[in-house]
Amino acid sequence: MKAIATAIPDVLLLEPKVFGDERGFFFESWNKRSFAELGIDADFVQDNHSKSQRNVVRGLHYQIEHAQGKLVRVTAGSVYDVAVDLRRSSPTFGQWVGFTLSVADRRMAWIPPGFAHGFCVTSDSAEFLYKTTDYWSPAHERTLLWNDPQLAIPWPLTGEPLLAAKDAAGRPFAEAESFA
Repeated sequence: MKAIATAIPDVLLLEPKVFGDERGFFFESWNKRSFAELGIDADFVQDNHSKSQRNVVRGLHYQIEHAQGKLVRVTAGSVYDVAVDLRRSSPTFGQWVGFTLSVADRRMAWIPPGFAHGFCVTSDSAEFLYKTTDYWSPAHERTLLWNDPQLAIPWPLTGEPLLAAKDAAGRPFAEAESFA
């Protein structure tokens, strides 16, 4: 596993060693020891899998208690993935980082606790898998406004976004509950 730095040092792109031949391919998507060597000492408690069509924007989600670290990857299609730093004590507080994840490159991303996270589907459809370090807690879930002008995230939409009601009603960054 190779870690690739992003503009926010705690958010990592991860490139697995892929072994392929005429039969197909194989790679380890999670190995506790290998990830610990990269500085990711996470205990995952839940796996989630979603399928979405082009222009679906999911997020930007976070939990004010039971903050979740997320190991995310795409198993079909491609997405533009975004993490927003909500840790007040961080030198990158209020900054965001975005990158493409696709089935073609097989990269994954580590989004530590204390970040809002979301993605936009850039292919006809995409399947998105993520492991979380804490359980989903609906009472503590919050949504940052996906198109907040203060964040100015250039979502690569090719039409109108398809949003869940909670994503359309997200709060702007200036009103977001953040972490210490």
